Amino acid sequence: MATGPLACLLLAVTLGFAPGARAEEGVLLATTTSVRDSGLLDTLLPGFEARSGWRVQVVAVGTGTALRMGAEGNADLLLTHAPAAEEELVASGAVVGRVPFMENHFVLAGPADDPAGVAEASSPADAYRRIARSSAAYVSRADDSGTHKREKALLREAGLPETGGWDGFVRTGGGMALTLQVAGERRAYVLSDVGTFLAFRDITGLVALSKPSPAYRNIYALLRVSPERFPRVHAEAARALETFFLASETREQIARFGQDRFGRALFVPLAAESVP
Repeated sequence: MATGPLACLLLAVTLGFAPGARAEEGVLLATTTSVRDSGLLDTLLPGFEARSGWRVQVVAVGTGTALRMGAEGNADLLLTHAPAAEEELVASGAVVGRVPFMENHFVLAGPADDPAGVAEASSPADAYRRIARSSAAYVSRADDSGTHKREKALLREAGLPETGGWDGFVRTGGGMALTLQVAGERRAYVLSDVGTFLAFRDITGLVALSKPSPAYRNIYALLRVSPERFPRVHAEAARALETFFLASETREQIARFGQDRFGRALFVPLAAESVP
């Protein structure tokens, strides 16, 4: 039986979606893997399903794939974290607005002995230059996710190719959980959202090495797929789920999530906005 990253990869393939797949009833939520892997959805969604009577089918993929699902009308609601790409989708008319509703931050993690000296870096760009100069092991999701998009932006800021290019740079093409586990096995550096990093910290043995920076801010937004553009979407259920995510009670749950296990919240709810 396959174990470790291979098993995770096989599971991801098994649970993958077919283009055009639709939920028979309820709402299809296309979301970034980081929200699923952190355990947040397992905490929130049962309450929505019990109260509304609608089933939620979660498709956890990279943000780029989730946005493409929205652009093609193959989802009802998107939960993603790539602001520029989200605004482009809004401008295209494929989704009804963009509502930021929570945030956390990215961390640049790595082995405790920190061979590239990332903990001493003066900025995210300096951190990446240190990793590249030392040809240190680095694992990238390389899956067009929101995390991958941010990684490419940080590499550009550091004057490095978006594809890395140094000998120790490897790509998983998979989700955050898989990528963290590969990084842990290789004792490599990796960019992760803080929620999934903390959820897998004990498994990977990696430590957070980055200093706080605006460049690491990570905003999650809701985008409801347009029923005018795609009449087949489950518009009523999607609106109900979006309203649920923005409700004060849900925001309180988000603010508490992670406190018991990690002594800190993994996500910070943003000021409530009305659903367009």
